[in-house]
Amino acid sequence: MVSSPMTEGLIYDKKLSSVGPAYATDPDLVYEPGNLDLAMKLHYLRGIYYFERQAFEGLRILAIKEPMFDWLNKYPVTSGRFRRAESGRAYIKCNDCGVRFLEAKCEKTLEEWFEIRDASLEKLLVSNQIIGPELGFSPIVLIQLTKFKCGGTSMGLSWAHVLGDAFSAAEFLNMLGRLVAGQDLGPPFELAQSLTKSLISNDPPKVMDDPIVVKRVEPVGDNWVTPTKFKLEPFHFDVTPTQLAHHQSKVGPKCGPFEAISAITWKCIAKIRGQEMEPNVVTICKKSEKENKVYGMLGNTQVVSVVKADFPIVDAEPRVLAKLMREEAFDIRDKIDEAMERENGVVDYVVYGANLTFVNLEEAKFYDFEYRGQKPVRVSYRVDGVGDEGAVLVLPGPNEGGGRAVVAILPEEEIVGLEAELKREGLIA
Repeated sequence: MVSSPMTEGLIYDKKLSSVGPAYATDPDLVYEPGNLDLAMKLHYLRGIYYFERQAFEGLRILAIKEPMFDWLNKYPVTSGRFRRAESGRAYIKCNDCGVRFLEAKCEKTLEEWFEIRDASLEKLLVSNQIIGPELGFSPIVLIQLTKFKCGGTSMGLSWAHVLGDAFSAAEFLNMLGRLVAGQDLGPPFELAQSLTKSLISNDPPKVMDDPIVVKRVEPVGDNWVTPTKFKLEPFHFDVTPTQLAHHQSKVGPKCGPFEAISAITWKCIAKIRGQEMEPNVVTICKKSEKENKVYGMLGNTQVVSVVKADFPIVDAEPRVLAKLMREEAFDIRDKIDEAMERENGVVDYVVYGANLTFVNLEEAKFYDFEYRGQKPVRVSYRVDGVGDEGAVLVLPGPNEGGGRAVVAILPEEEIVGLEAELKREGLIA
């Protein structure tokens, strides 16, 4: 869709460069992602932050890049590149290769862009690059700055999920905002790791069933892209505070906005898939109640749970599904960790989309990213590398009134049916 004649010329004057840490990193510094991190390696977060003109007005690119040098010095792992140990386990060599920096211009104003209401067009505002097929040359983080006709700007963040979840990605950018505001970020994080996991025995792994929350795929080697049967596309919709209050009243006071939205969307997807393909097992991802021990540290710490329904989804009331999601979700992170450890960290899994997956990003501090005192007017996130069952992300809404933004990433042929069902349920107008 983004390469159609309608979109040609929308984004132009593209330029490519790199930005690295201010000071040289210790040449022996390496970082080994944990088992849960490696389980997410085929997924990528693509975030877009939209700002009015005041945020970047009058700034040349060099002035924008300048604080990034110190920012990346705080996070040397983001400027590194992947390598493989003899066992095949991937680790990051912190070699200061830098993050990729893209500049572009858009022929539309921000207002015109928002009126287009085509979620797939957002792929033009953020890099869609994956890691591989040459690990040593693939940047882990890419940033795209796009200037709109009105003077507004979008900052697109392409983030390899192996580095950390959406909460980590948000904190990463928030650190840049603090630095621009004149705050001292402190010394770089202590990342030195001994490659103990990379050097573990190469004995054949024990044959055991994989956790229900993940799907094993054929080995992808050094080309970290998810193999899928269907073409998946994002579908965005906003739930206003009024709509949200109405639907929350239906599911009961103990269930929050995430459960209310997810329950209705779950039922709608079940309707369009039919009885034979009904998703009676879903995955739920949400923020862990335990914060990282080190403030601002990156990692995949979100809770990954599974919920099973032993009744037809299409006949269930949303309050029943919401209660099930809230009270019967079973944390399965330890099972994922065990499975990755058993396979010496080299197995290729899909987490998002192994089952229909609901991702609670309500508490992600996307709107805490301030640039020169300006907060974004809208923030959008999606996940690339989603499996065939699809994923639904629930984000904080663009206004402070309590609404929510939702991104459904589903097989392309399901989008029209989902929109129709959501309208019947009254979740969208």
